[in-house]
Amino acid sequence: MTRYVKQPGAPREQRTLAVPATVRRQAMTLPAGTALLDAVREALVMHGCRSAVLTLRGGALGPFAYVMPSLPVDEMHAAFYSATFRPAGLTMLDAASLTFGTRDGAPFFHCHGLWTEGDGVKRGGHMLPEETVIAEPIKAVAYLLSGAAFEGTLDSETNFKLFEPVADGNGAAVEGNPAFAVRLLPNQDLSHALETFCLDKGITRAAVHGGVGSIIEARFADGTVAPRFATEMFITSGRIEVDAAGLAHSAIDVSLVDYAGEVFSGRLIRGDNPVLMTAEIVLEVL
Repeated sequence: MTRYVKQPGAPREQRTLAVPATVRRQAMTLPAGTALLDAVREALVMHGCRSAVLTLRGGALGPFAYVMPSLPVDEMHAAFYSATFRPAGLTMLDAASLTFGTRDGAPFFHCHGLWTEGDGVKRGGHMLPEETVIAEPIKAVAYLLSGAAFEGTLDSETNFKLFEPVADGNGAAVEGNPAFAVRLLPNQDLSHALETFCLDKGITRAAVHGGVGSIIEARFADGTVAPRFATEMFITSGRIEVDAAGLAHSAIDVSLVDYAGEVFSGRLIRGDNPVLMTAEIVLEVL
């Protein structure tokens, strides 16, 4: 792995941030006519939960607003966001991953996805919580956290306010499997970072849930290359296993869009996919 993007701030010593938790899977339907932020918040409140990661499938959005990754506009950021897009009519959601927590003391989410707009073109990017409304019900699977939560924190390395895991004693206890709420910091391979974490913790099998973040020029197992460094990525499935020889192996599938609007999906090559800004993940111990 040779790709590296210099961030504006000094690298933090700890490159993988993790807080122990328990996690429980909960299927739900997010209703039409509701802002996506409110729909997720209300669904989690019903289950006594303040923070979770979700996978979204199907349904439609409208009104809807999003941004894509872009080249940096100043020396304060290594990459930035595009102007806001507000497609007319209904936008049909394909798939998305969403991290739900708090920022500035209020509910907030970080969500990347793919969708098809009214012109029939598949696009993707970063959904804006304040301007995304559910037009047709969305099927969701939430992984409810207890003991940890994601909280928006100003990151001095990237100069962005990003979700980081924090210990959380609020809310009802969630019965479930042991897990970790995780944030991966820039310029480390996503697969190897998770494999190393599992080895360090003595975890032999784990499932990867959520997975909102960015990859530098993604490389896929089928030989496909995403040639532009700034991307908005989400994990569609992930597993990590440690074999009898004590070696960890991951299989992580992602979708992403780059700053030119090109969409890519597939399995990441282990050891050749460095994180650009962040990757927010719930790692469930199996």
